[in-house]
Amino acid sequence: MIFSEASLVTVDNSNENIEPTDHQSGFHAERTRRLSAIDDLRNTGVNPYPYRFDRTHTLNELREKFASLEAGNETDETVSVAGRIMLKRDQGKLIFVTIRDRSADIQLFISKSVVGDVQFDVINNLDLGDWVGAHGLIMTTRKGELSVKVSSVDLLSKALRPLPDKFHGLTDIDTRYRQRYADLIVNDEARRVFEVRHATISSFRRTLSEREYIEVETPVLHIEAGGAHARPFVTHHNTLDMQLFLRIALEL
Repeated sequence: MIFSEASLVTVDNSNENIEPTDHQSGFHAERTRRLSAIDDLRNTGVNPYPYRFDRTHTLNELREKFASLEAGNETDETVSVAGRIMLKRDQGKLIFVTIRDRSADIQLFISKSVVGDVQFDVINNLDLGDWVGAHGLIMTTRKGELSVKVSSVDLLSKALRPLPDKFHGLTDIDTRYRQRYADLIVNDEARRVFEVRHATISSFRRTLSEREYIEVETPVLHIEAGGAHARPFVTHHNTLDMQLFLRIALEL
């Protein structure tokens, strides 16, 4: 039977509205709770930071491969996927989890009758921001949402810090620049900028390498200040007992 997610209610996770930059009691209480959850997982034999997980597809590969799968259908193809929990919704004996990797999002359809009581309880206690791996069959809901009908879930990495508010996101410019890890998790546009930058630099490197250029590393600290009239950053090298200047002009 294929269930609709139309009547789902959102799980009241108190960590959803806590900003990563909030150093008040709410943030510290949440971090303490998650540290305690790690101890509980270990006591039940669950490794919160396993060494390996083999996935069969990225989430975008799944979306491309099964883009034509009609609503309400289920395949017999078993897949293994991994991603960060971005949303979790509870409907009694069913849990719907949205996970995200670098390429896309996908929904996990988790039934207590399939995964069993013990694993269902473990999944139910996972937090937003945790990384999980899931095994299962590809299906679509009656509304056409591509999903993985989960047979088992592995916790890959337990998150200690809560994600930014899912509605307001991370909008403070200073916080975004100082905590890039949070910015790249929740802001798709910021992540795309880094992806384009990476692709551009990689293209330059490939082109120059094909023309037999050799990439070399030049010193970051100099004994003389460069950069014309720019005010240099000055530091002291303890071992050599000498004053050094951070380079400003990369060509020097």
